[in-house]
Amino acid sequence: MRRVAVVGVGYSQFGELWDRGFRDIVLEAGAEALADADLEGREIEAMYVGNMSGGRYLGQEHIAALIADYAGLAEFGIPATRVEAADASGGLAVRQAYMAVASGLHDIVIAAGAEKVTDVGDPMEILSASVDMEWERFVGGNLPALYAIMARMHMESFGTTEEDLAMVSVKNHRNGVRNPKAQFRREIRVEDVLKSPYVADPLKLLDCASISDGAAAVILASEEAARKITDTPVYIEACTQASDYIALHSRKDVLMMKAVVKAAREAYKLAGIKAKDVQVAEVHDSFTIAEILAYEDLGFAEKGRGAELIREGVTEIDGDLPVNPSGGLKACGHAVGATGVRQIVELTLQLRGDAGKRQVDAEKGLALNVGGTGATAVVSILGR
Repeated sequence: MRRVAVVGVGYSQFGELWDRGFRDIVLEAGAEALADADLEGREIEAMYVGNMSGGRYLGQEHIAALIADYAGLAEFGIPATRVEAADASGGLAVRQAYMAVASGLHDIVIAAGAEKVTDVGDPMEILSASVDMEWERFVGGNLPALYAIMARMHMESFGTTEEDLAMVSVKNHRNGVRNPKAQFRREIRVEDVLKSPYVADPLKLLDCASISDGAAAVILASEEAARKITDTPVYIEACTQASDYIALHSRKDVLMMKAVVKAAREAYKLAGIKAKDVQVAEVHDSFTIAEILAYEDLGFAEKGRGAELIREGVTEIDGDLPVNPSGGLKACGHAVGATGVRQIVELTLQLRGDAGKRQVDAEKGLALNVGGTGATAVVSILGR
């Protein structure tokens, strides 16, 4: 397999973009990525688009063809493919693009992700279709409720507290202030989180990421092509995917996302590194407990000791392992199909030294994109 580099990145503002359409935000992200790589559309050989539910959010299917059309790529007849894996749709689009280049099938490919959700009444109802509709959703088990079960069990099993969860949210909001494209650029305090209304006990409003509008795009190229395009390629050293039972009650351990553990182990092996070698991470903090579980399942902390990292400041932007310097899903916003691509954008900016006020010192970065409550996980490792 050939080495694959990220040579161009771009993403739109994330948030409630009432005055902008789906096409607008996708074109913004794609144009920014092309400009970043100093490429033209005619040089793109294939496109993969992460999108969870355009049919329900927009009433629009055939998303990949739509984007190729409005991006001016239909003229060149390139293959455009939509990829869906709930919240992990973006990460999986990156993986498909990565494999297309690594295999030698294509030399320059774009991976994009997009979601437009504020045009519907209850976007969480649609997002919760990522759980088992018959055995979970039918009896009230939406995403907040299921993550609340995991949070409560973590508290009772390991002594994690509501304050620990709140500190994750506080950290990510503090980072989000430094990200000009984040949805929430306002610091909050632990007391603010604890006083916010319960969504599903013990998770409160400020423990939950907002579902947002947004789009992101990355351009991947073979090593040979990358050397002609940029002096600062960031290489994807591994991009792995794993699956687990979709329903919590089918899993042997509710507090371990087996898909994350397996994908991470395979990624570390392919990249030739260990968890301790990761210097910056973008992880899937759809709920604050999800970030703490990610610390453990990725091998940053032993099972049950994830909260210690947030208590000790290890994952702060100036800590030993900065996690979610972008603000994460919590502060940057969770534009479902775009999130996994946006994570790669952030790591690329960090490893190139282009992250501005949120810049950290790192040569190895990891992205974790999770679908639903962990039935799908995509882990990517990038190196400078």
